[in-house]
Amino acid sequence: MPNIPHALFPLSRRRLLRAGGALAAAAALPAPLFAQEKLKVAAVYTVPFEQQWVSRIHKAANAAKERGDIDYAATENVSNTDYERVMREYAEAGNKLILGEVFGVEDAARAVAKDYPDVAFLMGSSFKPDDAVPNFSPFDNYIQDASYLTGIIAGAMTKSKNIGMVGGFPIPEVNRLMNAFMAGVKETAPDTKFQVSFIGSWFDPPKAKETAFAQIDGGADLLYAERFGVSDAAKERKVLAIGNVIDTQSDYPDTVVASALWHFEPTLDKAIAEVKAGTFKAADYGVYSFMKAGGCSIAPLGSFEGKVPAEAMARVAEKEKAIKDGSFTVEINDNEPKSS
Repeated sequence: MPNIPHALFPLSRRRLLRAGGALAAAAALPAPLFAQEKLKVAAVYTVPFEQQWVSRIHKAANAAKERGDIDYAATENVSNTDYERVMREYAEAGNKLILGEVFGVEDAARAVAKDYPDVAFLMGSSFKPDDAVPNFSPFDNYIQDASYLTGIIAGAMTKSKNIGMVGGFPIPEVNRLMNAFMAGVKETAPDTKFQVSFIGSWFDPPKAKETAFAQIDGGADLLYAERFGVSDAAKERKVLAIGNVIDTQSDYPDTVVASALWHFEPTLDKAIAEVKAGTFKAADYGVYSFMKAGGCSIAPLGSFEGKVPAEAMARVAEKEKAIKDGSFTVEINDNEPKSS
């Protein structure tokens, strides 16, 4: 995720669809590649490769590279003010698919895409696709399904019925996961109280850790670790934690009970196939993060296997099946969560 919340940079009104321009741009979309050609893919990230959100994109791209499907280059820690320049450099270098996250540079990124109609852009964004920029598709980490299921587990594991939650910024990408988690908790512990805090950064482990310490001092015996640093606080104070986006159970075997994992592979593989076929177009790629698309899951419980009440795990299995077959839908609630 970027280091500045997208809410400070709303999409300008000049991005309104103009039919003539859309048709002209669509005519310039990439032609199909020959089967033996590797697709040149590049990525522009505003945070380090190891940051949770970006790490999943980077992992999926490297997996595609190892399969021989793509050539892949990436740049990390790009400032918002430098983002457009790096995008243009990758486009000029002949890359046919460019990945990234443009929450703080939405207008600039879409302007770049307009200037390179023969390049496909797959970008993390809260905004929707726009037919006026047919080579620009947004995606997002819609892993509310897995977050909801980890909430069921958390509700069964808290004894104080007081859970601390530390997030980066109160934007939709964070809010929907927190709200889904809280809804899951209420499945098994409806009387639970929540302490919700945002640290104003996507990568500040020390600040996240200090915020978590304050929540533990406020009675929390389980923490929702949306940011790095929270599980460290939980480990030091010997309370439990629930992970987000990546699996850190092996790093915190006595602390992290469960994690909601994001799998970017379905999103990226769909885009690669479309670009290679010459059929890439403006579309909402967020749907490929849903559990029924294979875009999210619960990490193995590891050292907590057998320690979570059987009744709770049975409920998790029941809800997971219902999510996958479409008989149950986890609410997507992008509103800012509040402390109880």
